[in-house]
Amino acid sequence: MALIQTFLSETTLSKKTLLPFSSHTTITTTTTKRRTKAVVSLKGLFGCNPTNLGGLKRRLLILCSAVADVGEGVSSVAESEGQESPKEQGHEDVVYDWREEWYPLYLTKNVPDDAPLGLTVFDKQLVLYKDGAGIFRCHEDRCPHRLAKLSEGQLVDGRLECLYHGWQFEGEGKCVKIPQLHAGAKIPRSACLKSFEVKESQGVVWVWMSEEKPGDPTKLPWFENFARPGLRDVSTTHELPYDHSILLENLMDPAHVPISHDRTDPTAKREDAQPLVFKVTERTTRGFAGEWGREKDKATPFKLRFDAPCVLQNSSEIVGKNGEKHYLSGLFLCRPAGQGKSMLILRFGTTMRSPMAKLFPEWYFHQKTGKVLEQDMGFLSSQNEVLLKEKVPIKELYINLKSSDAWVAEYRLWMDKVGHGMPYHFGNNTISLPHQPAVVEHAPAGLLAGLSASMPAKGGIGTMHAPNPSNRYFRHVIHCKECSSVVKAFQTWKNVFSAVALVSAAFAILVSGRQWKTLLLVSATLCLGGVYACSTAIAMNTENFIRKHRRL
Repeated sequence: MALIQTFLSETTLSKKTLLPFSSHTTITTTTTKRRTKAVVSLKGLFGCNPTNLGGLKRRLLILCSAVADVGEGVSSVAESEGQESPKEQGHEDVVYDWREEWYPLYLTKNVPDDAPLGLTVFDKQLVLYKDGAGIFRCHEDRCPHRLAKLSEGQLVDGRLECLYHGWQFEGEGKCVKIPQLHAGAKIPRSACLKSFEVKESQGVVWVWMSEEKPGDPTKLPWFENFARPGLRDVSTTHELPYDHSILLENLMDPAHVPISHDRTDPTAKREDAQPLVFKVTERTTRGFAGEWGREKDKATPFKLRFDAPCVLQNSSEIVGKNGEKHYLSGLFLCRPAGQGKSMLILRFGTTMRSPMAKLFPEWYFHQKTGKVLEQDMGFLSSQNEVLLKEKVPIKELYINLKSSDAWVAEYRLWMDKVGHGMPYHFGNNTISLPHQPAVVEHAPAGLLAGLSASMPAKGGIGTMHAPNPSNRYFRHVIHCKECSSVVKAFQTWKNVFSAVALVSAAFAILVSGRQWKTLLLVSATLCLGGVYACSTAIAMNTENFIRKHRRL
């Protein structure tokens, strides 16, 4: 199947242009003249192919711009030969409703047993918890009394209690207790919660966002590779400060790996950056699939699959010396968590595990994943800012290359088809802007209020624990039982080693015997080494990666 190219072949200048926005937000440009910078096609300017131009004209392919008194509607151009229109590619609108989908909420193993958990899907705030029978329950995260967040409440005998006035709700959302109600008075029938259907599958809790239609079991994802016998996987969760569509773009972009993640592991080297080959093998209204590889290898051994609403799979097969097949899979569940926010549930699985990998604890792989995400964070958060600021379709901002950005182009064209059924979206040719500005939660004024705001659920005090989505502790550790317990354990051992080192040093000063003095000083030195090791482990789990040229 021909690879989709998302580039315009010619630049059209007009005084009035109707942008193909969705029904959510239609914007028509006015005839008011203003200076607009537009990257244009050299073929359109010079009447010839860019490959026939000299060095100056080749540089102009990237840098050339025309300044004209025009309205909106000018688009970037690159490698437009043989381009098909979106309609020819089958990218027409389809019936789509974002509510009638399953969204990944949390890893099952990390859902607290004794506390409610506040989560979001797009801008819908939810509360997830286990009731007295251990059944997962999910409701809208607000009390019907005075709209307080139920995720700030507690569990009492398996019931969800709002800590503002003590109203309690059972698993189906019915209010069963109001402390302030007169004896014999009935609880208002309207005092109930909006509930959402949840299911646990393959270690992940999923939520169906429609309140009117029951969950469609055929849409609940099932991952064949993660059901294979003998497969071992590492699963982790990360909260990220940019839109889920930008996260998906990043995860389906193999071309950036040698540059951005240079030497992060032995397979990522900047000198290996090169043209890639992409083949689309399947394209449906619910996503697409394909293969890719390095152009020089003349093979496409890596497989990629995207499924609505936010599931991405990367996989490959390896044939061993004895002919046995081994499978490697990367599963990325990218939940939209509000404007400019996303939650990534990441799972790496393989049926072939290196013996060396068994020597490392799981938290080590978690912090390595955090490092990789942080290497891209500055690029992606700034990309998010530009998209929200410019308010134009992707084709007017990106210069996509068929040798590196094919999956990104395919994904944005899919967004064109279904974006009208989302709260907001940025497609290749269309956009729909959020109806309301993003909600930013601020801490109340005052020293004690500021102090409490720096303490996430079961967290601690200090900059390490500040509720900042760019902080690794906040993005990952508080969402991971293992890493949270590891940080606490290392902190405890650090305190123990510090105390023993202090006591040993004090006794070394007081005692007179040379042997005792030597023994105590050696003990103090070893304990200080333990303090350093514990501090290093804590830093690995909580401190962000900073590139060398950015360090002070």
